[in-house]
Amino acid sequence: MDALHPRLLVTRFGETFRFYDALLPGLLGAQRTRGGADGPYASWDVAGQGVLALFDRTAMAATVPSLGGTAGPGDRTVLVSRVPDVDTAYAACLARGATPAAPPADRPEWGPSLRSAHVRDPEGNLWELQSY
Repeated sequence: MDALHPRLLVTRFGETFRFYDALLPGLLGAQRTRGGADGPYASWDVAGQGVLALFDRTAMAATVPSLGGTAGPGDRTVLVSRVPDVDTAYAACLARGATPAAPPADRPEWGPSLRSAHVRDPEGNLWELQSY
């Protein structure tokens, strides 16, 4: 269960991928679980828990339009949480003051059963809620 991990939004995916792929196994014991240098996504886990993910910034902007591709407001990080029910979690966040960034939707291009939604906390930080 990936309770909470960071996702870096990057414009130089291949270079950033090679950096983390070379360092994370030796430094943290992290193993790559998804993706490769061609992107647009890669992730590393320690003991079955997500510790870091990379996502091409332009690809992420297709889901969260407020990112605006490479010319967006400066989001460089997304917090990501796996939740039992995306719609319930999204509603709970909005009820407590979150701002909607992208409503709940199935995302088969990210994974066969993946569903996600995006909110911004009161400080404007982007948070992805996902189930799969």
